Amino acid sequence: MANWYCSREAVKRAVGVQGSDHDLMVDRIIEGVSRQIDRATRRFFIPKTETRLFRWPQEQSTRADYLWLDQDLLAVTTLKSEAQNSSPTTISSSDYFLEPNNALPYNRIEIDASSTASFQAGDTPQRSISVLGRWGFSEDTKSVGTVISGLSSDATATSMVCSDAELVDVGGTLLIESEQVFISDRSFAALDSILTDGALTANQAESVTVDGSHGIAVRETIRVESEEMFVTGISGNVLAVIRAYNGTTLSAHNTNTAVHINRTLTIERGINGTTAATHANSTTMSVYEPPFEVVNYAIAESVARYQQERSGWGRVIGAGETQQAYTPTALTREGDSFLARYRRTRMAVI
Repeated sequence: MANWYCSREAVKRAVGVQGSDHDLMVDRIIEGVSRQIDRATRRFFIPKTETRLFRWPQEQSTRADYLWLDQDLLAVTTLKSEAQNSSPTTISSSDYFLEPNNALPYNRIEIDASSTASFQAGDTPQRSISVLGRWGFSEDTKSVGTVISGLSSDATATSMVCSDAELVDVGGTLLIESEQVFISDRSFAALDSILTDGALTANQAESVTVDGSHGIAVRETIRVESEEMFVTGISGNVLAVIRAYNGTTLSAHNTNTAVHINRTLTIERGINGTTAATHANSTTMSVYEPPFEVVNYAIAESVARYQQERSGWGRVIGAGETQQAYTPTALTREGDSFLARYRRTRMAVI
C-alpha cells in the first residue's frame, strides 16, 4: 500500500543519515510504521476511492434509517440498496444526509425522513448496501507547483519532472487533477541550460552563481558534477548553499558547468482507487498532508526502529562515546497520547 505518513528525507534528517546506502531500509521502515498506524487507529489518513459493502439490517441496530459505517467517510459518489440483486436501487443524494452534520469525517448515512427512500435488504441481509465514495480521516492538501513534463502523452508513464521540489519528498502522495500519484524515488536532471556563472573552488563558505532565469527554490537540492548542494537562500542569480550535501565530496568546478536539480520523480500511478490519466504540462499539483501529529509520530517511530535495527535490536543504540541505553518510555507515552487522539471508535452495530 503506497501511503506513507512521513517522508524518506524527514527520517534521514532526524537520524542524520547521508547518502543513499540506507534508503531501502528507511523506506521499508516507514512503510511498516505507516501500516502500523492504520491498524492501531483503525483508520487511514490519505483518502481512498473504493466501494464498501454493508449488511442490512445492521446487527443490534434499532434504527431503520441509519447506516453506520466501518470507516471514515469523506464523500459519497453512489449509494445503492439491495446491492446483491441484479437491479439494485440507487438512492439519490437528495434523499440522505451524511452525519454528523458539518463535520468531517462522517460516520453514518441517514435517510431523509421527508423522502420516500429507504435501505432495503437484498436476497439476503449480507452485503445489501454498497457505498462508493472517498474514505479516510481527512484530505488536506498543499500546492506544490506544476507538472513540467512526462505525463502529457502516456497514462502509464512512471517518471515525471515537477516545477518545484521544495515540498516534494519521497513517500509523498500527489493529487494531479483527479489522479493520486505516489513518489517512490527521485533523481537529478539538467535544468534546461542553467550553468554555473564562474568557477567554484572547494570552499564550504562559497555561494553559487548561476546564469539565466534559473527558477530554483529555497530548500531544493542541486548537483554540480558529483557534488550535491542544498539551497538555503536566493538573491537573484546567487544561491546560498550548503556544500558537499548528503554525503557528497566538496570539489572544485569550472565555470559553465551544468546545474542539475532533484526534480525527476519516479512514481506509482493511479493509486488508492483513482485512475491513471494523461496530464498536460503546467497542470497544477498538490500533495496530501496528514495531520501534524500523525506525521510527527510516524517520524518518531521510524527513527526508533531505524536505530534499533542498526544496533541489532539490542539494549543500546550507537557505539563508542555515542552509545546509550535504549529507553522507549517517551515514545511509548507519545504513542499512547497519539492513539487517544486518533483511534477510531468501533461501532457496535457493525
